Amino acid sequence: MDLEGKVAIVTAGAAGAGATMVQRLAAEGATVVVADVDDAAGRRAIDTLGAASFVRTDIRVDGDVEHMVGSAEERHGGVDILVNNAGGWGPTANYPFASPLQWGSTLDLNLRAPMLATQLVLEPMRRRGGGAVVNVASTGGVGLAPYESPEYGAAKAGLIRFTACMAYAREETGVRVNCVVPDWIATDRALGELAAMTPEQRADEAPLVDPGDLADAVVELVRDESLAGRVMLLPRGEPRRLLDPV
Repeated sequence: MDLEGKVAIVTAGAAGAGATMVQRLAAEGATVVVADVDDAAGRRAIDTLGAASFVRTDIRVDGDVEHMVGSAEERHGGVDILVNNAGGWGPTANYPFASPLQWGSTLDLNLRAPMLATQLVLEPMRRRGGGAVVNVASTGGVGLAPYESPEYGAAKAGLIRFTACMAYAREETGVRVNCVVPDWIATDRALGELAAMTPEQRADEAPLVDPGDLADAVVELVRDESLAGRVMLLPRGEPRRLLDPV
């Protein structure tokens, strides 16, 4: 897919790794809609990131997700690209010590919301001849090791499997759904956590994933029309690679 003139939505695009994705997509000629819960950061994104518009969106709220897609169609004529980037978990307790409301919110943020957003863009993209969805998962959803937030790990594992299950969408709607799976990303929060470690602990850590490398992977999955239902791993200190689909 040639990104020039395409309309892209990036969730949680006003800051962090999402902001880097917005800048990269805009530099490639896409009209970028930033969907974010932070009003002030969202408005700044229009001036600083090259975004075309901002729509306040809490992707855990169905009506907000519907408004996000409708706003892109109304303001820019349609949707060609969706990057389901929003994710994470709360600063309080994790499952099983978190309340069902708390861990349920994490599942909504990391799995249900991307599924709903994908569902809502399928028809608008089909009308424009096809499109591309890129889900941003996490290595927390890969493998069988214990994980500090079981609900987050389960949601990201579900997002990866959801992506693979959606490979058929290319034939039925012209929409390619793929997934990028980064390890620990070098955001301000991550760099702060590294700084709080002892020198010995930091020495044991592999290099963090550069947000620019993540943005490159997103663009590659959008551009490469041979890829559908595929999962791209971004490990720390190693080149990105596609996982075997079988």
